[in-house]
Amino acid sequence: LVLSRGPLSSPRGPGAPGALRPATPTGPRATCLLVALRPVNIEHEREAFFQSGFQYEPQFEYAEPQPTSVLEKYCEGSGQFLSQAVRIMQCVLQKYGSYESFEVATGGSILPKSRVWSAVRKYLQKEGCVGEVVVRLSEELLSQAVMMVESCRPTLTINLAGARQHWLEGMLRHEIGTHYIRGVNNSQQPWHSAAGRKQFGLKPANPTEEGLASLHSVLFRRHPFLWRAALLYFTVYHAGHMSFSQLFGHISQFVHDPAVRWEYCVRAKRGQTDTSRPGCFSKDQVYLDGILRILRHRRTIDFKMLVSLGKVSYEDVEHLRKFAVLGKTRIPHFMEDQERYLQQLDHIVSVNELSDEELCQLLP
Repeated sequence: LVLSRGPLSSPRGPGAPGALRPATPTGPRATCLLVALRPVNIEHEREAFFQSGFQYEPQFEYAEPQPTSVLEKYCEGSGQFLSQAVRIMQCVLQKYGSYESFEVATGGSILPKSRVWSAVRKYLQKEGCVGEVVVRLSEELLSQAVMMVESCRPTLTINLAGARQHWLEGMLRHEIGTHYIRGVNNSQQPWHSAAGRKQFGLKPANPTEEGLASLHSVLFRRHPFLWRAALLYFTVYHAGHMSFSQLFGHISQFVHDPAVRWEYCVRAKRGQTDTSRPGCFSKDQVYLDGILRILRHRRTIDFKMLVSLGKVSYEDVEHLRKFAVLGKTRIPHFMEDQERYLQQLDHIVSVNELSDEELCQLLP
């Protein structure tokens, strides 16, 4: 385990040993969209928005020219799973009364840094990857956590504000147990490069990748509500038809806390400069999309093979099976007992008031 400690702005410089560097790198390494599309004037615009009584339309600025091809790819939100997203959130409100009550009751308290370090260390030991991953803590992230390669090292940055007692291990299953392990397995396969993916005719890794990771986030919870994926899906869809302030008001039916609503709206409006116009960054819909597709086919997917094959779609598993290099692939510890794993997926379907009949109709 490699832990980056220290203050966000170390007097020894951001690259000094032991320094906790900011989560937002500069230059060509900033490949993560959550980082590249974070407005540089976000604090100023947040203050203006809150002082206006939530009426001002933020005018965002970005450090680098926006990647036009990426913004065009994710400029249209879908409403395909909107009713499922709403129902999932209504289930939470019916049980807990509000999102805030749900967060406290199921997430527990926000952990201090020492407890976060300890939990991460224990989790990496479970997966047998101590010393392989650089871990950082940050207060600057637009997500709960992000896994990316930086200076040729796998780096996990965790948002301290979201590191809750009962949710942290789920986040580690998402980032390490899914993204990192599938990445390691992918590097051993003949389709590890772009040319290899083209040669084998592979479908995109998403929505399978994020859907699987999102399911792993809630695995083993007593009440594994898919709240976050549902709210992201809902917020993105309506961002495509509303200004920032309209969207902020609209999602108040599900989230009261203005600070939380601000974060969701900023994510949905990523890449926009003038947020008075309708427009969304639709990539956040991939979580619920992938979840529902995997749950629809959970009885026929070979999940251990899906992880072993690396960054591939569940639709490509059977096609790739005969070409797989499996000698050194890894399976996350929580997937070893397949019977228990599938029982947990069934439980997720039930708690979120989904059904196999509905999933089959949605996704024939």
